[in-house]
Amino acid sequence: MSSHEWQQVYQAIRDVSKTVPKMGRKRPVYDDVLIVAMYVWAVWHDRPLCWAADRRNYTTVFRPRELPSRSQFCRRIKTARCEAILQGVHERLARVDEPTDVSFLDGRPFTVGPYTSDPDAATGRVSGGFAKGYKLHAFAANDGRITHFRVEPLNVNEKKVARSLIGEARPEGLVLADAGYDAGELYDRVSEFGGQLLTPLPKNVGGGHRPQSRARLQAASLWRSHGETLYRQRSAIERFFSQLSSFGGGLAPLPAWVRTLPRVRRWIGTKLVIYHARLAIRRRAA
Repeated sequence: MSSHEWQQVYQAIRDVSKTVPKMGRKRPVYDDVLIVAMYVWAVWHDRPLCWAADRRNYTTVFRPRELPSRSQFCRRIKTARCEAILQGVHERLARVDEPTDVSFLDGRPFTVGPYTSDPDAATGRVSGGFAKGYKLHAFAANDGRITHFRVEPLNVNEKKVARSLIGEARPEGLVLADAGYDAGELYDRVSEFGGQLLTPLPKNVGGGHRPQSRARLQAASLWRSHGETLYRQRSAIERFFSQLSSFGGGLAPLPAWVRTLPRVRRWIGTKLVIYHARLAIRRRAA
């Protein structure tokens, strides 16, 4: 993250903090803006929380006058208000309300060791077999923004998570996904908002005697006309996932100190904040 990207993130933290209601009567010694900024600084540098509580690890880009103790910082970053600020910063930088004609549904696994003591890591299917860990479920726009996301253990059904993401994103255009999202309920869910889901379909789609999703049958008709050409755009989501990891401070495999679901969600969500700050700078420079 460059100094310009840091300024983008820090300003977003300050602005969002003003919109999140205060919690509790007592005013804390250290503002939530500082706590959230310290956490983003640690995630940017791929370091644990204790690293952020040491003054030697700051530069002229960000140098707080005073820092909370390690225990106080670790306790405060878990509070509901700090979580709300982080979520609000993501929504602001990802411009979640900006419509898009084409969007994508996909997931990316984050595995941990098979003998981990993490109680939240679960075993699920990955490329080449099974592994233990978590999965980022993403709803992305065609300009690279990951507008809505969920992080769940690997054994959580991706169709169930996709239904929730579709409800939040309310897509009105074309939604591209792989064959794992081929389900009548997902086609109907996208259709509720005026959009059209498109996934690879079996050749015998529409056959049989059971009632079938009308939106899925429309997708089959679309495939027969020019659906294959439209579906080629789906490779963009793979490029977006690659870009998430292709810079210093990007979304690499989970470090050893990021375990249990709340920590994994917070870590991955903050990496997405950094990614969207980079997107914003690149968009301005274009």
